[in-house]
Amino acid sequence: MNIIYIDHYAGSPEMGMEFRPYYMAVEWIRHGHKVSVIAGDYSHLRMKNPSVSGDMQKQRIDGITYYWLKTGTYEGNGIHRAASMFRFVYKLWNYAGKIAEKLQPDVVISSSTYPLDTYAAERICQKSGARHIHEIHDMWPLCLTSLYGMSRWHPFVALMQIAENSFCRHADEVVSLLPGARNYLVRHGMEPHKFHALTNGVVTGEWEHPQALPELHRQAFDRLKQKQKFIILFFGSLTRGYALDLLVRAVQECAGSGAVAVFVGDENDYALELKKLARNTCDDQVFFLPKVPKKAVPLLLEEADALYVAAAGEVTKYGISMNKLFDSMMSGRPILYAVDAPNNYIRQFRCGVSVTSGSARALAEGIRQLVQLPRAEREQMGQNGKKAVMRYFTYEKLASRFEKLF
Repeated sequence: MNIIYIDHYAGSPEMGMEFRPYYMAVEWIRHGHKVSVIAGDYSHLRMKNPSVSGDMQKQRIDGITYYWLKTGTYEGNGIHRAASMFRFVYKLWNYAGKIAEKLQPDVVISSSTYPLDTYAAERICQKSGARHIHEIHDMWPLCLTSLYGMSRWHPFVALMQIAENSFCRHADEVVSLLPGARNYLVRHGMEPHKFHALTNGVVTGEWEHPQALPELHRQAFDRLKQKQKFIILFFGSLTRGYALDLLVRAVQECAGSGAVAVFVGDENDYALELKKLARNTCDDQVFFLPKVPKKAVPLLLEEADALYVAAAGEVTKYGISMNKLFDSMMSGRPILYAVDAPNNYIRQFRCGVSVTSGSARALAEGIRQLVQLPRAEREQMGQNGKKAVMRYFTYEKLASRFEKLF
């Protein structure tokens, strides 16, 4: 089949996030399909953005054909990012006829973080007779109101709500990374049988041949280990949604236990707030390092004694599917988990310690529990997580399940 995968922020292992379109496409190509990814030329999530001179510029990456739309650069989550979204969707809508004629899709997947791309995907499907699958990463517009405090009556939020209602009514199938979203989407017009939960996962090959860890990071971990510190590692985007300030406060409460927090991610405004908080409370227990390439993540996680996975906000009640959760499980390290979500894999597979979210005190108690556990028990927790990933959450298995919807 000819498959079009629309994701404004789609990336690759070399470029950086988002990885899901790349990983799914690689598997589908192995199954004999042809996959085209349509994305914007700039994303704040990527470490490296492509050099693009014009719209629909083509690039081949590992058998996948990427088509880039020029969308403009931006910083933060303000008006310039919103303008980039509208520019991407507007161009996609205008090119819908040419895309349908040139690529002759059998399946169109609209999968940008925001739901506006569903309109252009529907237009491509109308012109080509293709099947439309809408894929949900985050609960927009719900995350805008619960995480960022925007009013539900804000014009931008209202526009996202209209788009969400549209894909609920019109898409042939709805794939959600969040397993608990079915009832919410039904209330917005989706027929229940259209819902399919397909989480993120891991690519086993990246764990067999990882990239070396940067020298800066290796030396930093060596120093902490020489001091016999218990390293709790967070890796990924340093944002409020991951409740990182609570980890800083929790290690402060655990002073004397040997526990330290290491944050690996790009510096931003929130990272500066975390550094200020650490300076004022527990500067010798909190450390910051730059993010590493995706292929170096396996060796990064090996340096930790435990991995921190947390989330805040109302949206967690619909489930979570963060890449870092499955990478953490695959690492063979125990997980310190603070998420109130219906899919609690840490409890289900006994691969770490799960505590109440939103509480530094509960988090501190979880840290003490992990520190005091015998090493053999922590290692068993880590192995439990790895076995669960290999059984349920590899992209080979996820792509095969997705493929049945074609």
